[in-house]
Amino acid sequence: MSTSRPAALHDGCTMGDLILRAIRRGGERIAFALDDQAISYREFGEQLSRMVQALEARGLRHGDAIAVLSSNRPEAFLVSAAGYLMGLRATWMHPLASEDDHAYLLEDSGVQFLFVDPGMFAERGKALRARVPGLKRIFGLGAIDLGEDILSALEKFVPGPLLSKAHADDICVLIYTGGTTGRPKGVIHTHRVQVTMVVTELADWDWPQEVRFLAMTPITHAAGAMIVAVMSRCGSFVMSKGFEPQRFFDLVERHRITATFLVPTMVYVLLDHPGMAQADLSSLELVIYGASPMSPARLMEAMKRFGRVFMQLYGQSEAPNCVTALHKHEHDPEHHPERLASCGTPSGSSQVALLDDDGNAVPVGEVGEICVRGPLVMLGYWNKPEETEQAFRHGWLHTGDMARCDADGFIYIVDRSKDLIITGGFNVFPREVEDVLTRHPAVAAAAVIGVPDEKWGEAVKAVVVLKAGAAVAPEALIALVREHKGPVQAPKSVDFVDALPVTGLGKPDKKALRARYWGGQQRAVH
Repeated sequence: MSTSRPAALHDGCTMGDLILRAIRRGGERIAFALDDQAISYREFGEQLSRMVQALEARGLRHGDAIAVLSSNRPEAFLVSAAGYLMGLRATWMHPLASEDDHAYLLEDSGVQFLFVDPGMFAERGKALRARVPGLKRIFGLGAIDLGEDILSALEKFVPGPLLSKAHADDICVLIYTGGTTGRPKGVIHTHRVQVTMVVTELADWDWPQEVRFLAMTPITHAAGAMIVAVMSRCGSFVMSKGFEPQRFFDLVERHRITATFLVPTMVYVLLDHPGMAQADLSSLELVIYGASPMSPARLMEAMKRFGRVFMQLYGQSEAPNCVTALHKHEHDPEHHPERLASCGTPSGSSQVALLDDDGNAVPVGEVGEICVRGPLVMLGYWNKPEETEQAFRHGWLHTGDMARCDADGFIYIVDRSKDLIITGGFNVFPREVEDVLTRHPAVAAAAVIGVPDEKWGEAVKAVVVLKAGAAVAPEALIALVREHKGPVQAPKSVDFVDALPVTGLGKPDKKALRARYWGGQQRAVH
């Protein structure tokens, strides 16, 4: 039997293909909503056709590099969707990043065309135009004196048939890492990776029958990586320009939101907000959380207030959104309370293993680094071959997250390898200490770091945020940890603060926190 087959026989679809299918299925259903703006799938398809024609008329071609600097709004995703169809390479830009970071991302990724939301970023756009000589043109998502208003230009075109011109192995997006250990690295994702992510989200997550999704985190990151999955379910994607607790409650009630994505710090803020008691959250069927660990004690509190609606995702820029999941039914405080500290079991087609420094699997119950193989893994880091080789050592993607696995296959992240504290020769994983601290009814949030110490090398320090009106002595918290974890893990000191520093993604920023205590000293990265 002949084995000769066409080269394209096993090619997969692209992100553009998924969007086109969703548009055809969605029809007159609402695809996107923001404030008083509502766009049906049919209307979005017409706008997408016009946008593709407008960009092609302005010389954008397959392989060109684009970026969008905008708050959450449908038009920002419209540009990205056009890029998917045209085979453009998009760089995702966090709206809360600094000017220096924005300039670095544009220069490092070679962006040629920048789309700017004039309502919030006109001044930033001017600064970037002056700093980044590689920018060919800046377009406005509205009237702007930096360049042409691309939205007004759409009116000159008549909607026509839509076609994806991208290939599964084309670079789809560059996602820059948070940069907490140095300059951000551009993570290369092909259409194949992004489609794998969407298909895994659809297959493995606990979606409601009717999806009305609320995005209050930037759509340049995890929430935005859920847009195409929501569209594939013919759902409505409701956007908000930023997070505010009362606004969250109001939007859930107004749109009868059934699903949302929150980072743990947002959950804590909602729980501690006075509007929580009167909020109507009865429509919520799924609260996806991730990006950083959730305190089991606060998660249990959230389940009492929101209901049994929580599902955890675990992933990272290098393997987005879908490495593991802890499903709603696995949040079981009655029979398996320990699993509230787990990130779940592997998702989709990825292989997941816990490996030691030599690339060998560790025994059940012992700590190893979470490593991933499969079609969800990035192509590599943009223009960083050495870092790519290091990340892919032993034939696996090394995540930098340290974890243990139980006999049932549930994975428990103990911490980032770089956050490990070595005190007096003993290893302390901060997350385990934080989980004990947040059991105390007075504690809203806690971060544990190592600080310089002449005797121990590093001493364990707890930085704690108290709930409104609550009080607790430092000695009581130290004793609580000593009781549950032993004297090595017990903090040597406790500082109380009004709020913990967070990154633009809402993650606790331990780099910033450590800087307060280390000053000019160099901390070893473990």
